[in-house]
Amino acid sequence: QVQLVESGGGLVQAGGSLRLSCAASGRPISSYAMGWFRQAPGKERESVAAISRSGGNTYYSPSVKGRFTIFRNNAKNTVYLQMNSLKPEDTAIYYCAAKLENRNNYYTSLRYEYDYWGQGTQVTVSS
Repeated sequence: QVQLVESGGGLVQAGGSLRLSCAASGRPISSYAMGWFRQAPGKERESVAAISRSGGNTYYSPSVKGRFTIFRNNAKNTVYLQMNSLKPEDTAIYYCAAKLENRNNYYTSLRYEYDYWGQGTQVTVSS
């Protein structure tokens, strides 16, 4: 079992940047495909980005592609989400998720495929 703790959220003006971190404990995240999701008030939780175990394959939702970057440091057991050019519509609680995975290059944006979730970190973008 792996435990996930997100950090790095906060209040930022539109156009600004934030870097979210997801620190894992309990097991090496090198065994897991990882993803970032977000949930705004009154909306469904949606996929933002995903990354394979190796880090060589990534996915971005169309709404964040070109602005957000997901990357991982397996030696530090941490996954990151660099968010640039933030917009008010990026305001949400951001969640980190882990999927135990045998395939080195597999990644997924499907919420139901993930096995473990963090508690979330709030990101608020003011206009």
